[in-house]
Amino acid sequence: MNLHEYQSKQLFAQYGIPVPRGQVADSPEAAVAAARALGGSRWVVKAQVHAGGRGKAGGVKVAKDLEAVRAATQGMLGTRLVTHQTGPEGLPVHLVYVETASNIAREIYLSLVLNREAGRIALVASAAGGMDIEEVAQHTPEKIIRVNVHPAAGLQDFQCRQLAFGLELSGPQIAHFGRIAHALFRLYLERDASLVEVNPLIVTGDGELLALDAKINIEDNALFRQQDLAALRDPTQEDPMERKAAEHELNYVSLDGNIACMVNGAGLAMATMDLIQLHGGQPANFLDVGGGATKERVSAAFKLILSNTRVTAILINIFGGIVRCDMIAEGIIAAVKEVGVRLPVIVRLEGTNAPLARELLAGSGVGVTPAGDLTQAATTAVKMAGARR
Repeated sequence: MNLHEYQSKQLFAQYGIPVPRGQVADSPEAAVAAARALGGSRWVVKAQVHAGGRGKAGGVKVAKDLEAVRAATQGMLGTRLVTHQTGPEGLPVHLVYVETASNIAREIYLSLVLNREAGRIALVASAAGGMDIEEVAQHTPEKIIRVNVHPAAGLQDFQCRQLAFGLELSGPQIAHFGRIAHALFRLYLERDASLVEVNPLIVTGDGELLALDAKINIEDNALFRQQDLAALRDPTQEDPMERKAAEHELNYVSLDGNIACMVNGAGLAMATMDLIQLHGGQPANFLDVGGGATKERVSAAFKLILSNTRVTAILINIFGGIVRCDMIAEGIIAAVKEVGVRLPVIVRLEGTNAPLARELLAGSGVGVTPAGDLTQAATTAVKMAGARR
């Protein structure tokens, strides 16, 4: 689950991480009132969406007077902000964050993320922070430095100094950086984060460190013990199909193709999508109905993938180990009859009760196309999807 910038900065402040003063607003009038309350002569108006790259997309505006605050807010609220992370459909802007402008001398990148290969939390930094950090990572990765934190030892002072020296900080800035790094690490652990990112962490004209931006992702599986954070979820920033899938305990990710996939098991789902692409097709989604799928959940999954208007064929690939193939077949039949499917449906079923499942499908009259193996299923789906398109 992602948090908005203003929500992340509220958490930062709770952990003693310095942030500029700011207020959230949902109207031009509220934004002007926020700017007045904050004081000063310059403000920054930021669109609140769950995506990076806002600055390049026009979602961050510097305002030199109150009318500029009003105009910037009017130009953002009610629109959909399109960045390199959102895709062409963009994300809706319902809130802006009005913040006092800062005197920026340097921009630094700093984040904490799980290094799965090392089994450690990685503290990642770069002296080349700011809007172009993705290009830095791609073209000059040597500018990015990192340390892996041992879970038993925790973040050590020498690791903070190692990063501070690599960032060319000096004097009191080194100690200040260490305090910020330790606070971020505590936040990461205590709030069950999967990502904590500050881009940029600025050095002000006075030599102070300040978190100018904030991004926090919370691990979904830990939300049961982070109820206060779970209450901050903004469903308007989430893919509606993925949100609907979560309600039925389905693992779903939207993709850009036209061949819908329904598979049980994440590994098998990945293999299915790979084979579709190998044979010239494009998957429309990742959908794992789970090892213990019920007939109702399978029916819900079927309806979900059919709601995607780009889909021209459906590939169902089930290996019945824990889940029974006949139960999957019943879910398929129920969904096809209820929704009235007119798209090609290719089904490959193997495992527990597979012969019974094939009998059920053959006698149902729903018109599915059986496949003997996964390769045949993928090639048939690609062929039928192309013909349908």
